[in-house]
This record gives sequence, C-alpha cells and structure tokens, in this order.
Amino acid sequence: MTVNNVSLEAVAVKPAQYPPEGLPEIAFAGKSNVGKSSLINSMVYRKAIARTSQNPGKTRTINFYNVENKLYFVDLPGYGYAKAPKTEIAKWGNMIENYLLKRRTLKAIILLIDIRHEPGENDRLMYEWLKHYSYNIIIAATKADKLKRSQLPKHTAMLKKSLALTEEDILIPFSSETKAGRDELWEVIEKITAE
Repeated sequence: MTVNNVSLEAVAVKPAQYPPEGLPEIAFAGKSNVGKSSLINSMVYRKAIARTSQNPGKTRTINFYNVENKLYFVDLPGYGYAKAPKTEIAKWGNMIENYLLKRRTLKAIILLIDIRHEPGENDRLMYEWLKHYSYNIIIAATKADKLKRSQLPKHTAMLKKSLALTEEDILIPFSSETKAGRDELWEVIEKITAE
C-alpha cells in the first residue's frame, strides 16, 4: 500500500477513548523493546510517527494510527520486562486483554518476536492465548538484519518449532532497518482487511 496520510488518531487507556468502530484494525503485540514502534514507522514510511525508545516499556497506552482512512494500526503496550511498578504492569495487561476481547473491528494480530532468540515464556503464552481466541496471527520475526542471510532459515525453523506454529500461521522475517519483509506484511494485511 502506498501511504501518504497517517496520523495518531487516539491514545487510549479505556474503551471510551477508542475511535468509533468502523475501519478494520490490525494490532501489534510483542515483548517490550522487540521493535513494535520501529516496525509501525517502517510500515507507514515514516521515521517517527510511533515513538521509539531504548528503554523497554515506552508505550503505556493503546495508540491508534489512522492509515489512509482505510484501517487502523493499533500499537499495544509491550509485555514482559518494563521499568514500571507491578501494579502498573498489571493494569496494562487488563487494558490489552479488554481491547483484544471486545473490539469487533480487530481483524488480525501481528505478534512481534525477535528472530535471533528462542521465544520467551511470555511470547508462548501470548501466542497460545491468541490461538485460543481464534485470531488471525501473523508473526513478524523482527531484527532480521542482525543475522546473516544464511542464518535466516535456521532461525525461522527454530521459531516455528518452539511456538508449534500451524500451517495457517504466517511468519515473516522483518527488518525495520533494511525494510525486508515490509511488502510481504502489507500483502497479508491488505488481504485480511479486504475480506
């Protein structure tokens, strides 16, 4: 998709702050610091519409990005490590669960996992939880530029095996640096939102 117009339309901590339902939504989930904001920036051809940070846990709200008035990219707070009190982290968990379970216009979840490492316990739990609720799941295996091209098949196979991915699951190696995987990811998103 050619993206000329994109804007941060809503920053929410509760359903009353979400934009009205209508446009299809694609949510981005993943561990803190896995590269969600960088991936969103890369997908919409911008440098900094989604704020990136070296410190895990920068995104503490659900951010709705309106893309071409055709769909929303929804940036969810990262799970796992974050420099925040446990009560705050629990609040994010409820906020994410609320959104995922109640949003009727949510079409798919892009689950970001660092391709260089075995998925952590939180990644596996998130994948199983999403599977349980029958979501369309696309795995974006981030930081693919940090591996040699020859290492990609081995690491892709490792992710598939450790998450026990099924035939219908889609896994796309992705790099926000080189933009590898961007076109494939757009292809999948456009197919899902057209259905």
